[in-house]
Amino acid sequence: MTDENARHRPEEDAARLGLVVVGEAAALQSGDEAALDASMENIRETIEDMIDEPLTERQEEVVERLASAGGTLTAGLSGALAAQTGRPVDDVLEGAARSIIWQERLAADRDRDRDRTAAAEQADGTEQPDAEPEQRRMSDDQRQRSGEDTRRDARDGTDGRVGADGRVGADEPDDRRHRRDER
Repeated sequence: MTDENARHRPEEDAARLGLVVVGEAAALQSGDEAALDASMENIRETIEDMIDEPLTERQEEVVERLASAGGTLTAGLSGALAAQTGRPVDDVLEGAARSIIWQERLAADRDRDRDRTAAAEQADGTEQPDAEPEQRRMSDDQRQRSGEDTRRDARDGTDGRVGADGRVGADEPDDRRHRRDER
């Protein structure tokens, strides 16, 4: 993977792949051999840019076929939608491409907003602590108290059950309760 690609967010890569699939669908719809060849080359280049290590020949073939199959599926669905709505297939494919780009932009905006908020909180000193460690600490404390309760119940002879009257050990046999009370 090149340094340039190391900075790509997953949403950017997904958008690039989505556009490659739409490009393949457009090439299939056109029926133009040159467009199909260019689309296949675009698939290869895009995949090559995204991978960390070179693919084996078989892996490369599988990835290319997956992208091509995605394009075929997109072309078929776009053709069906175009026929149903009375719009040209090119308009449907263009709409799909715009949708992919729009979703990626929304994700980028969310990431920028989150980064700005975190930076502002850090600069203000109002950074909110991560709630999860606090929750984990609370449940550890609860487990410890529960263990202490169990050990105390074992020491004083109760089993920790609460009776209808609200007393711990109220449901234990009378002779056992009397022995415990005598201690």
